[in-house]
Amino acid sequence: MSSPTSPETATTTLDDIATTDGTFAVVAMDQRNTLKRMYAAIGVDDPSPDELVGIKGDVLAALAPSASAFLLDPTYGIPALAQQGRHDYGVLVAAEPEKRPRYGDEPRAARDPQQDARWVRDQGGSAVKYLVQLRADRPITPGEPDLAAEVVDVVRQVVDDCRDAGVPSVVENLIYQLPGEELTPERRADAIIEAAVRLDDLGPDLLKLEYPGSPEACRRLSEEISSPWAVLSAGVDASVFTDVLKISCDEGGASGFIAGRAVWKDAVGMSPPARREHLADAGLRRLEECVAAIDGRARPWRDVAGIPS
Repeated sequence: MSSPTSPETATTTLDDIATTDGTFAVVAMDQRNTLKRMYAAIGVDDPSPDELVGIKGDVLAALAPSASAFLLDPTYGIPALAQQGRHDYGVLVAAEPEKRPRYGDEPRAARDPQQDARWVRDQGGSAVKYLVQLRADRPITPGEPDLAAEVVDVVRQVVDDCRDAGVPSVVENLIYQLPGEELTPERRADAIIEAAVRLDDLGPDLLKLEYPGSPEACRRLSEEISSPWAVLSAGVDASVFTDVLKISCDEGGASGFIAGRAVWKDAVGMSPPARREHLADAGLRRLEECVAAIDGRARPWRDVAGIPS
C-alpha cells in the first residue's frame, strides 16, 4: 500500500487504500450520529467531542498494523488522525453531509459542493467515500420528487468531480424500506442488486455494498456489475461477518471489506485505558480474522477493473 499523497496536483488510486495484494481491509470509523446513538444506548446521551475524537484515535492506533486504510469523518476522525502524526495507511474521507434531508420518512440525497475531492485531499485523504440511500425500484409518483433520480444525479456529480481531481470515488449504498413495504430477504437482495447496478453505471472506482444475503444473490451481483466492490459490516458480530466475507469473495467476487462496528463496537463506553487494551487485543484479533477471511479469496481491484498491475 502506498502512503497518501498531499500535493494538490497529485493523483491517487485505489492502491492507496488497498493491501499490497490490491484488496481492501479498510476499517470504517466515519460514524458520527450512529456513534452518538451507540453511546446513548449505554446511557451516555451526550459524549464530548474529546471522547469521540479519543475513541477514533484509539482505533487508529490499535488497528493500524492490520488495516490497509481507515475511513474517517471530517468532524472527529480527521482531528484524531492529526493527533497520530505520521502514518503509512491510506485514508478515505466521508464527504456526505452529516445531516441529510428527508422527504417524509425517506432519505434524500444531498451534496455539499465545498466538500469535494480537492477538499478530501486537503484533509489528508486518499479517496472520497460518499454515502447514499438508493432504492432504484422506488415508484415515481406525479407531484412527488423522484428520489432515485436525485441520488443518481448526486453520485454522478461526485464521480465526475473525483475523476477530474484524480481522486478515487468510493460510493456506499444502504437500502431502506419504502413506506408501507414489507422488505423480505428476497426483496432486500433484489433492492441491493438493483441499486448496485444503477450506481455501477455511473463508473465509481469502488462500491461499498451491503451483503445481499446469500451465495446465490452474491453470484447475481457479481454478474451484473463491473466495478470492484467491498462489503460493509452493518454492525453484525465479527464471527458472522467473517462468514459473510468468505461468501462475498468466493461467490460474489468481492475485493475485500470496509467495515467498522464488527471490529470495534465493544469499545464504546469503556474508559480510555480499558478501551486501548481491548482494541489492541480483541479489536485487533477481530480485524485479523477478517483479513484472514479474505486472504486468497478477495479479487484484486485491478483484476476486476481490467487494469494492468
